[in-house]
Amino acid sequence: MTTHLTRLYDSIPQAQRVVDELHNAGIPSNDITFIAHGDATMQHTSGAADGASAGASLGAAVGGGAGLLAGLGVMAIPGVGPIVAAGWMAATLTGIVAGAVTGAAAGGMVGALTDTGIDEEDAHVYAESLRRGGSLVIVKTDEMSRAVAETVLDRHPSVTISDRRSVYEGEGWNGFDEKLGPYTRPGQVGDRHSPRNML
Repeated sequence: MTTHLTRLYDSIPQAQRVVDELHNAGIPSNDITFIAHGDATMQHTSGAADGASAGASLGAAVGGGAGLLAGLGVMAIPGVGPIVAAGWMAATLTGIVAGAVTGAAAGGMVGALTDTGIDEEDAHVYAESLRRGGSLVIVKTDEMSRAVAETVLDRHPSVTISDRRSVYEGEGWNGFDEKLGPYTRPGQVGDRHSPRNML
């Protein structure tokens, strides 16, 4: 039986280390998905001018996980903004972009996450966290590889999803909204968000 293990990280380097360790532990690259907000990626690469250069720089920066991250694709997801993604879920995300162009986004980011078995409430938090600059690592495992993957994932502190939901809800947030523009923090030029969606 296939299981999906999902972890949320606030920094690109944290997620990079996890992908690298999963790879070194023998988890196949095609069983690992990495998704990060493009703007967050650019903050962790030297002088990247756009999402494509950020993805290339990030792919070049990793060690053992380079097989996965060298294949980073850059795309714009409705409600999230620019992301870089690699692994088995990247094709699904590409489909979201194509669907948005034709007017049939098929559930968007939340739908893509729930398709992996993630609870819908959690999927809203993951999607919003990506929108605000977070990174996701999702591992597809069977019973034989699950223990190895969990050992690696548990070695690296990740965001507790219930705590993050509480923080967002405390700000008046009530769910991911793919109709919103790119996230900007309060006070930044170009802030286009209602108070319920601000940090």
